[in-house]
Amino acid sequence: MPVSRLGHVALRVQDMGRAKAFYEALGLRLTWDASDWAYLQSPQSGDGIALLSPEYKAAGPHFAFHLSERSQVDAVHAELEAAGHRCGPVHDHRDGTASFYLQDPEGNWLEVLYEPPAGIPSNVPGQAAIAAPAVVGG
Repeated sequence: MPVSRLGHVALRVQDMGRAKAFYEALGLRLTWDASDWAYLQSPQSGDGIALLSPEYKAAGPHFAFHLSERSQVDAVHAELEAAGHRCGPVHDHRDGTASFYLQDPEGNWLEVLYEPPAGIPSNVPGQAAIAAPAVVGG
């Protein structure tokens, strides 16, 4: 699998305001803010944390491997299914990413995600996207 990097971790939180303030105080920048989830990223690496409110139902806590090309999502999905792993469907998301979810053999949830080279666009006024880091040898 052509994993570019371990790009983000998604956490379930009870108080979005408190959680966002905590991670912003640690130096992460809020780049996506919706009523049910938020995304904060490191300005240096582009790696992030997704905060999932109790109302967010599309996914639960997970970690994500990021890929550098959209076509890789479909290829990895097919490869994993051919190897006998049950994968959810591939989705193209509102933020320009595309991904699917699955559980590893130990039951941990993971996401395989394409992130555009320019980074995940921000929906926060005055904030630009944080570009994904260049992949050495990729």
